[in-house]
Formats: sequence, C-alpha cells, structure tokens
Amino acid sequence: MAEVEKSPDGLELSKEWLEAADSRAELFRYLKEQVPQIFCLKKESSPQEEEELMQSRLFHPLECFLFGEDPQEGLEKLKQGSTSSQLCGRVFKEGETVYSCRDCAIDPTCVLCMDCFQDSVHKGHRYKMHASSGGGFCDCGDVEAWKIGPCCSKHDPGAATAMVTDECVLEPDIYSRAERLFRILLHYATDFLVWEENLELSADLQPRTKDNAYYCVLYNDEHHSYDHVIYTLQRSVNCDQAEAQTHTALIDKEGRRAVKRGTLRSCQQARDLIRSNSEHISLQPLRVEILHAAVMAHQTFVLRLGPWFQKVIGYSVGFRQAFCQVALEANADRDRPCLISRLMLHDGRMYKGARKIVHELIFCSMLMETEFKRLFAIEFTKYYTQLQKDFIVDDHERSISITALSVQIFTVPTLARQLIEEGNVIKVIVGTVMELLREHLDNNNRFFFLGYNSDKFSRIQIIFHDLRYILISKPSIWTEELRREFFEGFKVFLGLLRCMQGMEEVKRQFGQHIAVEPEWEAGFSLQIQLRHILAMFQDWCSSDDEILLLAFEECHRVLMQCNNQPFHKEPTNYFMSKHVLHVRPYKVSQEPVSIHLPISRLLAGLYVLLCRTGAVERLDDPELFDHTFLAEHPLRCVVLAAQVSAEMWRRNGISLVSQVYYYQDVKCRDEMYDKDILMLQIAASKMDPNHFLMLVLLRFELFDYFKGSTNKDQDELIQWNRLTEEMLYLLIVVIGERYVPGISQVTKEDVTMREVIHLLCIEPMAHSSLVKGLPENESHETGLETVITKVATFKKPGVSGHGLYGVKKERLVDFNPFFYHYSRSQHSKAEESQKKRRTHEGHDKALRPPMPPAFCPAFSSIVRLLSCDIIIHILRHTLQRAAEDRATHWTEAMIQRALHLMGQALLEEKTQLEESTMEEVDFDFSLKARKIGSEHGKSVFLLLSKIKTVPSLEAQKDMVKWVLQMFEIVKCLREKSSPTTSMSVDTTKPEESAQDKEKAERKRKAEAAKLHRQKIMAQMSAMQKNFIESNKMLYDNMPESGTQGEPVATTESCAMEHMELRVAIGPHRGSSPAEREVLTCILCQEEQEVAAQAAAMVLTACVQRSTVLTQCRGRIPTNRADGTGTLYPLFMPPELAVGTHTGSCGHVMHATCWQKYFEAVQNMTRNRLHVELIIDLENGEYLCPLCKSLCNTVVPLIPFERLMFNYENAEIIGQHLTLPRWIQILAARIRGLKSVTQENDCNTESSSVDGDTGLCGEGQTDFRSILSYGVQEPRKFSDSVVEMLVVCATTVHRVGMQTAPNELCPRVPLMAWNTCAFTIQAIENILQEEGKSLFGSLQNRQLAGLKAIVQFSAAQRIKSSQAVIQRHFNDMLGVLLPAMSRKNTPSLPEVDFFHLLVGLVLSIPALYQEEAVDLQPSAVSSAYNHLHILHLVTMAHMLQVLLSSTDFPAVAGEETEESKAAAELYTSVSQHSERPIPDVSGISVAERVKRGIEPFLRCAALFFNCLTGVHPPEELCSTTVASQGQMEALCSYLALPANVFQLFQEHRDTVTPLLKRWCGSPAVTKALKGKSQTVRYPRRRNRLIDLPEDYSALLNQASHFQCPKSTDDDRKHPTLCLFCGAMLCSQSSCCLSQLDGEDVGACTAHAATCGAGVGMFLRIRECEIVLMASKTRGSTYPAPYLDDYGETDPHLGRGNPLHLCPERYRKLNQLWQQHCILEEIARSLEVVNVMFAFEWQML
Repeated sequence: MAEVEKSPDGLELSKEWLEAADSRAELFRYLKEQVPQIFCLKKESSPQEEEELMQSRLFHPLECFLFGEDPQEGLEKLKQGSTSSQLCGRVFKEGETVYSCRDCAIDPTCVLCMDCFQDSVHKGHRYKMHASSGGGFCDCGDVEAWKIGPCCSKHDPGAATAMVTDECVLEPDIYSRAERLFRILLHYATDFLVWEENLELSADLQPRTKDNAYYCVLYNDEHHSYDHVIYTLQRSVNCDQAEAQTHTALIDKEGRRAVKRGTLRSCQQARDLIRSNSEHISLQPLRVEILHAAVMAHQTFVLRLGPWFQKVIGYSVGFRQAFCQVALEANADRDRPCLISRLMLHDGRMYKGARKIVHELIFCSMLMETEFKRLFAIEFTKYYTQLQKDFIVDDHERSISITALSVQIFTVPTLARQLIEEGNVIKVIVGTVMELLREHLDNNNRFFFLGYNSDKFSRIQIIFHDLRYILISKPSIWTEELRREFFEGFKVFLGLLRCMQGMEEVKRQFGQHIAVEPEWEAGFSLQIQLRHILAMFQDWCSSDDEILLLAFEECHRVLMQCNNQPFHKEPTNYFMSKHVLHVRPYKVSQEPVSIHLPISRLLAGLYVLLCRTGAVERLDDPELFDHTFLAEHPLRCVVLAAQVSAEMWRRNGISLVSQVYYYQDVKCRDEMYDKDILMLQIAASKMDPNHFLMLVLLRFELFDYFKGSTNKDQDELIQWNRLTEEMLYLLIVVIGERYVPGISQVTKEDVTMREVIHLLCIEPMAHSSLVKGLPENESHETGLETVITKVATFKKPGVSGHGLYGVKKERLVDFNPFFYHYSRSQHSKAEESQKKRRTHEGHDKALRPPMPPAFCPAFSSIVRLLSCDIIIHILRHTLQRAAEDRATHWTEAMIQRALHLMGQALLEEKTQLEESTMEEVDFDFSLKARKIGSEHGKSVFLLLSKIKTVPSLEAQKDMVKWVLQMFEIVKCLREKSSPTTSMSVDTTKPEESAQDKEKAERKRKAEAAKLHRQKIMAQMSAMQKNFIESNKMLYDNMPESGTQGEPVATTESCAMEHMELRVAIGPHRGSSPAEREVLTCILCQEEQEVAAQAAAMVLTACVQRSTVLTQCRGRIPTNRADGTGTLYPLFMPPELAVGTHTGSCGHVMHATCWQKYFEAVQNMTRNRLHVELIIDLENGEYLCPLCKSLCNTVVPLIPFERLMFNYENAEIIGQHLTLPRWIQILAARIRGLKSVTQENDCNTESSSVDGDTGLCGEGQTDFRSILSYGVQEPRKFSDSVVEMLVVCATTVHRVGMQTAPNELCPRVPLMAWNTCAFTIQAIENILQEEGKSLFGSLQNRQLAGLKAIVQFSAAQRIKSSQAVIQRHFNDMLGVLLPAMSRKNTPSLPEVDFFHLLVGLVLSIPALYQEEAVDLQPSAVSSAYNHLHILHLVTMAHMLQVLLSSTDFPAVAGEETEESKAAAELYTSVSQHSERPIPDVSGISVAERVKRGIEPFLRCAALFFNCLTGVHPPEELCSTTVASQGQMEALCSYLALPANVFQLFQEHRDTVTPLLKRWCGSPAVTKALKGKSQTVRYPRRRNRLIDLPEDYSALLNQASHFQCPKSTDDDRKHPTLCLFCGAMLCSQSSCCLSQLDGEDVGACTAHAATCGAGVGMFLRIRECEIVLMASKTRGSTYPAPYLDDYGETDPHLGRGNPLHLCPERYRKLNQLWQQHCILEEIARSLEVVNVMFAFEWQML
C-alpha cells in the first residue's frame, strides 16, 4: 500500500474511534476484521509482507489515534519538549557480558551493560565481569545501586535537567488518549495472553463466518531432547529433516510453533501422531494443542503488540506513566487482580515467547519509574507465594519465569524496607518456603528428606536468594514499625530453623555395614543456602540493641522448646581429682546424634554480639541460662566429628564422612563448626573449669580412660588414642582460638589476615586458591585484597603457571600448627613445610604456640581451664603413658598436642606475670605442674624431663626443650622481683648454646668431608701419572690430528690452506666435515654409525601443510592431483600461499625398530577408546616413543658425501667453464637428451647462445661435453635407506598435495624439494623474527631435522626416473633462460626463487645420466654447477626485487662502485621494461635490492650448509655483527661478490639479452601497470594479530558482533581468528557450511582456508584459546590474558580485570611459527583422557 493512500486512511479511522461512544467496540470491530486477514489465514505469507501490512493497517491508525495527527509530526513535537531518561534499563540477553564494581556497588547484583561500563568511572575500579544468565537489566542511572558514579557519561542528565525527567510533560489530551488506547489494547493483550479457549474467540471478536482452518501447535518443554522432537516431527507431519530442525529450533526459542495447517480433522490426526511418537516409558508426550486460525492470528498480533508498546513507551516519560497507570490500576471488580497481576499469575502457563514479551514490558515500564516500581513490588509481594508455587511446578528455567524479577525489586534498599514494614516480606518469603517444605516434615516436626525430588528441591532453594536480597543492606535507622515487622519475620525464620534443629539424626552402626546410604545432601544444601542469611540476620540484629536482646531471648526460648535427641537417663555424679560433676549420661557412640543445630549456633552468634555491644548487661537474668545444656549439643557434634575421624563410624558409610567433611569445610564452617566452638567457649567462660573439662572427657567417652582403666583390646586402644588426640586438640582450640570479634578485641581484617597466613604456611598459593580457602560474605567478598599485601609477597608468573603469594617472614610468628581451620592433610603439610623452613634457616624444629590476643572480659575466665586440676591430671596421664613407652598406649600426636597445651599455659602465665604483680596473679599452672604428683616422681615437669629421652619422640625433642625452658623463665619471673633481665638472659642462652653447638658440629663435619675428598683426588692423580709412565709408547706415537689413515692430497700445503675456507660453493669451496656420526636408537638403545650403505637410521618427522609464510592470507590455491593448469608444485608462487613443512623432534631410531614400533602402535591403538582423537591411524600418524610428539613419517639419515676436492684442477676447469660456456653446454645436453629419449613434446626454441647446430658433428660432441668436466660414480645406498627414502617421499607428496599415496607420481621428487625449501624458509623466518644468528642458534633437534631433510631431498634423484627429473630441470631452467622455456613457463614475478634454486641444484645431477652407465658430476663439476645456478638465480631474484619495488628508501651517502652499478642496472631495467626512469639515487636502489634479497641469501646459506657441510664464517654465527657485515659474510660464503651488482657486469654479455627477455614478458608489463598483485620484498613477516591490552575491549568488540547470516539476537559465541583477525560466529547452526561434503562450523571452515586446516582462535566470551588441527581434532589452551594476580580466567569464572601478557602471546606466536600446533594438540589430548569426543568440526 502506498504511503499516500495509507495516511489519510489512518487518520480518518482514528477520528472515527475517537468520536465513537464506545471506542473499545469500534476498535475491536476493526481488529476483528483486519487481524485474521493479515495473520494466519493465508496458507503461505512472507514475514516481510506480514510486517508491512501490520504497520500500515494496524499500527499506523493506532499511532494516529495516540497523537491525534500524523505520527511523524506528533513525534517531532514530542521530542522537542522531552528529555531522555536517566536510567539505562537495557535488558540482558543470555551470555551477554555484564560488569559489577566491587568498590562501589551496593550489592553484587548491581551491574552495568558493556556500553555504560566503558563510559563510567568504574572502569578504573576493581570491577568484575561475568556472563549474564539473561533477564536482568542495566542499573546505570539508579542512585540506590551505587555508592558513587551511578551514571555513565551517556546517562548523566547533568544537574540542570536531573529533576525534569520524572515529570509528566505530555499535554493532557494526548495523555488521556494514551491512557484510553493503552487500556483497550492492554486488556485485549492480557485477555489473549491468558486465553485458554483454543477453538473459540470472545463475543467481541467473533468473526461473521468461521473458516475450517486450524493449526496444530507444538509447545516447548524441558524434558524432550532436540533429536527426539526432530524425530517425532519427521514421523508425524511428513517433513524432511531440515524442516524439522527449523521447527525444533524455533520451538525452543519461541516456546511454540505451528507445525501443521489444515482442517480440524487433519490437525487432530497430526496431534495424535505427535503424542504417540513422543511418548516413552519415562517421558510424557509432547504438549500439542489445536488452535483455530483466527485465535492464532490474534495471539500472533498480541506478540507483535509487545515491541510496539515498548517503542511507544520509549517516546516519552508521559506515555510510560500512562502505561503503568493502566497496568496497575485496580480492577472494577475488587476481587479480580489488576492487569499486570493477571499476567504474572498466568506466567507459569504461558509459553516462552509470550513470557519474554510480558517481562520486557515490565522492565521498560514499571521498573523504570520509582513510584510504579513500588506499587509493582507491593503487587508482586502480594502474590509472591502463588507465583513461587507456580514456578515450582513450571518446567522452564528460572531466567524466563516471572519470579526472576524479585532481584530487581528486593535488592533496592528503600523498597526492601517498605516491603518489610508494609507487607512483612520476610514472613511472606519464609512462609512460602515452609509451605513448600511441609511435605518433608516428620512426626517430630523436623525435616526428613528421604526420597525428595531434587529438581523441585533446587527450585525451592532459589527462594532463599530472595530472602538474601531483602537482607542485603541493613538499616541505619530503625523505626518502631520496622522493628516490629522484622521481629515478626525473625520469629517465623526461627520456626524454619526449629524444623532443622536435630534433623536427620544418625546412630552408630554396630556389627554390619549400613544397608542404604541415608540422604544427607538436601540438609547440607539447605544449610549452605542459609549460611549467608544467618550471618545477615545476626548483622541486622547487631545494628540495634533492642532487636538484639529480643532476638537472643526469642532464640533461647525456642531452643529450650526443642526436644531433639533428648536424654534418656537421670543425672549421675562423676568423680575425678576430688571434683564432682552432676550430669545426665549420654554416649554419642550409642545414641542418636545430629549434625544440624542451627538454633544453638545462632544463639552462640547472638551471644557474642551481645558481648560485643555490651548489651549482655541488659539480659533479664544471665544466671537462668543452663550453660551445661547449651554446650551439650554442640559438644556432641564435635565428638561425632572426632569419632568419625577415629574411624569408629566406618560402618555408617560415606554419607557420614561427607557430612563431617562439610561441617568443617570452608563452605559451611562459619555457621556450623565455628559456632559450635563458640558455644563451647561461652560454656567454658561460665562453667567451673574442672566441670567443663570433666564434661568434655565424658562426652568424648574418655572419662574411664583418664581415671586409669586399661583395656587389652588393640582396636579400642587405637580408638582411645585417636580420641585423646582429638580431645586435646579441642582444648587447644577452645583456649587458643580467639580470632572472633567479641571473643577478643580483633577486627574482621585481623581474622582474614590470620586465615591467609595459615593458608600460605602450607605452601605458596595463587590468588584463586586463597579465595577458595577463605569464607565468602553475602557479597561474595573474602576481604583478601585489603590484607594480602600486609602478610604476603607476590611472585610474578613466568610464561606458564600462575603468580604465587608467599607469606612474609615476619608474619610466621603467628603460625599455629593446630589452627582450627586446617584439615588433617593441611595440618601435616603445614607442619612439614614450617619444620623444613626452620631447619633451612638454622633454627630448631620446635613449632611454638603463637601469642594469642587477650580475651574480652566476658571470656577471660576461659584461661582458667589451663590451670585447673583436671588439666594437670589429663597432662600427667598423657605424659605418663609416653614415659612408660608402651607402643600401643600412646601416640606422638598426643604428646605433640599435650606439649602445645603446656606451651599455651606457660605463655599465659608469663604474660600475666609480666603484666601484674605476683600477688594479683592466681594463674598457677607452673606451680601445679611441678608440685602435683612430684612425690611419686610423676609431676608434669618431671615426666616432661623423662620423655625427653624416649627414642620414638626424637621429632618432638626440640619442643620438649622449649617447654622446659619456658618453665625456667616462668620460675625466674616468680622468684625475682625484676624478672626482665634474667628472663632475657634465660630465653636467649639455651637457644644460643644449642645453636652454637649445632653450628660447631656442622663445621666439623664439613672439614672432615673436605679432607676425605682431597685424599681421594690425590690417589686418582697418582694412579693417572703411573698409567702414563707405563704406557709412554702409546702417547709418543699418537698423531696430532685424527686424519690418519686417509690418503693425503698431492698438494698438501694447498689442501691445508683450503681446509679453513669458509665458502660453500664454487672452485674455492671448503671441505665437508669428515667425522663419523654414531647415534643411539631410542628404542633398542644400540649404537650405530650413520652410513649410506649401512642399515638405515631414521628421524621421527611430521609433515604438514602450512600458511605461516603466506602473503595472501585466506587464499589457498586448489591444486588437486590432476590439477592441470596449476604450476604448483613445479613452481612455487611468490605468495607462498601454502607450503609443506617437515619438522622433527630429533629422535633417532633404526628403520627396522621404527617399523616394528609403528606396527605395534597400529595394532594396539585400534582397540583404544577415542584414539582417533589423538592420532590418525589411516594417515600413518604415531607419537614419538620418547617425547610423545605427533609424527606421520620418518626421514632417513644420510651422511655428507665425502669428497676429495682437487683445487688445482678446479682452477684450470674454471678458466674454460665460464657462465656462457656452461649455458651452452647445458642447452646442448638438454637437447641431446630430448632427442635420445624421443621426447619432443616441448616446443623449445632454438638456443640463442649456440645457434641451431644439428645433432651430428660438433653438436654431438657438445652433447657429451658436459661429462668432460668431471664425473664419478653415483652414491650407493643400502636397500633399507632406499626404502625409507620412498616412505618419506610418499608421505610428503600425499600430505602436501592432499592426494592418495602414489610413489610413482612424477611430482614426488618435486614435493621433496619443495618441503626442503619451505622448511628452510620457515626456519630462517623464525631466526629473523627472534633476532637470533643464522647459524649456531638452532636447537639440536631443528638442526638434525634440517640436515636430514636436505640430504633426503638431494637423494630423491636416486629413486626417481631420471627422465622425469631431467624434464623437471628443463622446465625450471626455462624461467631463467627464456630461450628454453615452454608455453606455460611462468615469468619472473610469478616464481619463488629459493624454491627454484633448491629444485635446480638438486635436479642437475640427472643430466649426467648415460644410457649404459650411471654417472654423477664430480665434486668440481658440482661446485661449478652450484655456482652458476646460484649466480643466475640471484640475478633473476635481484631483478624481481627491483621490478616489485616502488618505495625506495632515502639514503644519503657518497657514491660508490656499488651504487654506480645499481644505478646502471636500474636504468637498463627501466629501458627494457619500457617505464620512465624515476629519479632515484643508486644508493637507494642498492639498499632496496640488498634488503630485498637478504632473506633469499640467508636461506641459500642454510641450504648449502646442510648440503655440503662447509662451516659458515664466524660473522654468521653471532648477532652482534652489523647487517652490512652479515651481508658481506653471506656473499663470501655463497661465493658471490661483496657488491652483488657486480654479477651483472661480470656476466654482461650473457645477461643483457636475458634482461631484455625477462623484462619484456607480459606478466612483468601487467605487474608494472598495477593490473596484477605483486609481492614486495623482503616479504612481510607474519605474526599473530595485535590484541588489545585490556580484555574488556575485546568483550566490547564481541558485544557489538553481528552474525552475518543470522538476524535473531540469540546468544552467539564470537570467536577471533588470531592469524587474520576475522571474527566468526562459532558453535552456531546459522554459520554451518559444507567442507568435503560434511557439515562444519565457521571456525573449521575458516581454518581450512586461512591456515590450511590449522587454526588458532580466541573464544572471547569463554576467554580461552582453541587450537585446531583438522576437522576432528582440537584442544583448548589458556588465553594470553592474566589478571592482576598472574592467573588466567577460563570462562571468566572469577571475572577479575584481565590484561594481555606479552610473553605468553609471544609463546603462542612461536607455537604457530614453529609449526607446533599439531604437537600441542596431541600432547594435551594424550594428557586429558577424553571419554566423550567433542565435535571440533562444529566449532
């Protein structure tokens, strides 16, 4: 419909509706007509057409109604008068990265979207990143969410307009129209969203005629798998797989989808089929409904209305307020809820798409307006219980449930307060939990979770989050209303805890093992959920004394009413050391006991808070509390843990062990174990110390044991010993653990500091390990950052590993070996490491108790435990058993704990004596320890002296010494009035004397060892002299050098001169090294000399295609085996688009050993699970037996050919064999060979050098004249060497050409030469990149591999057909000598000259082949061949560099010979190539060319070094030589003139015609005109792309990433290719493509073109690197981003700010450039035992 037609139409319609008496009826009449026409009535309609019709026929008239004029004009006016909102309100999608600020956020739920974060002050703070689970929204602009910086720069309204935003700026008539329209449409939308009648419409919308058109609609559920639904659809509605997949994906995304359209009957058939096909024994059938087409049309329109509402609301604050007003206005019928409540209450029955619309509407309307947010929160709280009940039975995730909105309202501090005061939200939430858990209550009104539904239970637990949100910020001002309602809520909460007190009790199993493990996880998951809530309730109570007292008394009252695990016997009297304890008997080992005591523990927490605030004074009557009873249950718990540790409960199975583990674990200990210790400390402070200790002995069931009863049963003795250890440990803890605010004057910071010190005393730790070891508060903070720098030093990580914190030396005085948060293993580790450290520093091994902080007055009486009679009795009894030294009656651990207790007592006494006068101190441990039992020689002090000599207590000797010293110090303090002097003397003396003795002893031992060594050395020296004297003859006859036995050359002096010639080619070449190489096979460990005719020895090797050097990333030429027309592999294009690299790990084996190993690997690994993930057996892969590197072939080791080089002869030949003569001879030889082999298929032009002389007479002699310059017999190789040559060549050909193995293919030798050239280029590239010298800096494995590959390539001609190699030589030579070229020979710019050089040098010996006899060139002939080939190729390459150069460097300097020659060359080249001569100085040209050819010369030097073995000049072995010196050394080594331009002058006659032909080729002309892409020299060196320093920049990039093939806004996995920087959409069905007929993901497809199958990708949202090697293989690797603590953060689990680590990124770059990605993948897969294969190809 045209624009002109539709406008008046819309305005007229809107006028009609406006003027009508009943606008609603008019509007409905219009919708009744239009909606079914637009949606769902036609069989096929395109979404685009639907969209256009909907805009023109429906939304346009509605907008006209809204504005009362043309919407465009109305909107313009509106924009002029309004301001933008201060709130951001962006709704997060699943997986989107969000940021929270640890410094400024009120709580961890306050988050910013990416864009707001980048523009906010928080970017410089301690922020956290994490992936959103979807459904939340950005808090930017919300003043209540942030301490500072609530707005980013975009949403900061500025002071002037700050207050205007919330004012309604709409004109009254627009507002009333908006209200009217919104009311009609929102009612309409709500009715359809909650509409349950599938076949009928309401009377208002009933069409005149009802069509027989229906839809069969399939709904989403969370039980059926994707595949099951696809299978069901294929079977039920006759659709193909692709269609079924589309349906399923949309059902999952939208929540429902019409899968069939037809008559009612056909839809019913489809419905029945779907139900029957999807039903399963364990599965309900899929939900299918039949909807009439008109119903479907209206429901579809309602879904489109949602975004329209959002758009309109976004126009103006006034519209938003009108919408909220309508949505929240009370219904005329008072009993019915308002519109938004109707939608909320129906949420659980709506499908996904509809829910999303409703939630987004709530987000953009009510949650953006403070007043309406409050009203909405009240509605939400009103129906809270019902909403949660619906959520429990709903099968959708919470992120798409209306209950997820609680976080948006309950976390707002002011709202939370109001909801407590007005709706008692605490009571509502806890009441909801109680209602839902009621079914789990037993007869005693305690929870019992046997057979609970884990899914339902985990949903119930989520409700606790809401309680946490409400309590997240405690009030600073309490009103009476708040106090009353909070206390009400607290009482209800105590009701919940009461049901947990004593739940899931256990009873010790005797006789046989428990049959069924009891259920325990539910109870503990409840405890974990409550952990923070309990802390928050205590925190709230502590902020108001009145509430604190009320809460304590209420808690005590409820505890007294609890009847869990009661006593069954009457009180009895127990006697020990003249003390009587009157208590009821109870044995943990025989009667039921429970680990769940939340009320007792809450009471302990509240009591300490009372002591802290001083409110304890205001308690009604503190004496009323029975402390023995209060301590009873916590003590039982501690005893249970001790008995489990003593293995008395083994028959109760693993469930009890797990419970005890969690009871003391960092996740639960705050509100479990720690509070039990607290309650015992409270009891110890109030009870008589003797009574308290007797109670502890009783409950530990050690009372009789300490009264002297004996037992012969070994098991029971062991148990007694273990229990004694645990009991002593408990006493150490009760007396020594004072780091609780309220128990002593410490702060939370001190507590954290102590925790950190003790964790670091175990071992140095990473930041993340420390965080895991520390308890978190409700904001997930541990307080680590504030204290870490005070107690630890940070050691930065290297290229791998992570940063570690080590404890500072001065903090070690705080180390307590019996720290109560250590597990058993941590305790022994810490003890071990601290003893080691003390020994290392030369101290004794005594681990003394640290000086604890003083108790607060309320708890100061606890120390009396240390000086009471019973403790003396316990210590005497323990020490006596050790003194008697009867093996099974005591343990070292018991003594260690007893010594620690004595140490604590003596330190306490010493402190008291130092702080007050003798008379005031009534703490008399030392006196009692010396006195009690001394008459029988059994006082603590005397027993201590006795056990010093017990041999099995050697380890505790130092500790005993220290305790005895402490006794002396205390004695001195008691006896002397001025104890300080004697004390200092006494403390230092014993230690000093002990240390002096130890030092003296060590010195004596060292002296003795030194003398012993000198004696032995003297003996050896004498024996050596003696041997030389008696074998003098041998030594006299030894020649100076090892060359004996070889024929000496005739001109000896001449040979000696040339020995040190560092020239690799030409008449002055140096000699090859003559030393023998003897290697050991890594498999059979036998040694063998490497020789051409011996059994073959091989190097492991891996051949792979590579794009490391490519100059055209992403463009890989297709060259299949038949590849007619492509010049590769005969000529390598200069872009080096894809090469074949052969690398080796340098390990040597016999060929026969390798074959056996390889067969064994093949046979053995076929049976291994998922072995194909690691090695590809079909393609001959295996892992190196020694280093486990991935290999796919072996390279035979061939030694250098030993040559006798006659320098005189060479001089003479050199005078005849000049370059022109050499070309002439070659041309004649090639023509002759062609005629001999009758292979005249080459259209060779007649030689310009030689004239066309026939094949007789002189021509005939010419044909043979090549042989006259020296020939010799070819090298002989043993059969096994030849066989290995074939194995290697076949693999190189197969991998490089991606073809089937075929050893007879004429391209086999070409591929061998290519891999040789490419590998050298890759190595030269690495050396240049890393700034290393060309020679001497390669690792041995690289060097050995390189030599082996060059020698293997050189030996290729032995095995291949000589005619084939001759043809290849002829074709390659054609590039340099156009006269010999064929039709498709490439011209200069189209060839890589190093590949050409290698090919020519290695193929020229084939020209010496004669029919009757095998020949090869002599050393001298080869030297000249190499020289002339190199000269020709170098000149051609110089020309190539010149032709491709456009940017000449501006170099100032005097004109030299070199610059003249360069200028001359440039002029003649410009003339020949018909381009104007630019004004460039000769120096610039010379500099440009030299820079351009340097990589080529470096590669050539490496090649000839490995081919001939001639040692390079010293300058090439060092990096200190300047580039000019390097260039000169290169030229001298390669027998080139130092001024390379001289070549053109030396060979002017030969080169001038060649220059003309070279420059005149069409390809050159094309390149010069810029019509074809040319490579610049030196080539660009590839590196991995530059990454931003801050990781959030990458996340930002990812958040703006739009998948090119998909329009939806679903979660994507943006993945960055590190080779080229392309951003890909991985793991997504939208970007699947076909590769070799198989579906592959975007990364796999990209890797095929960008990295020849190899890839390195950074998955941005997961923050990890993915390495890929093929479609089926890949592995993950840590990203090179570290947080401030030197740790990587995979999947952003911790969310700390991340920064690029250049060293790690450099390592990744090396991994790629050194072709080690395959190896890395194989290694990581070998380490990780993969049970289920990951589908790498779908990435």
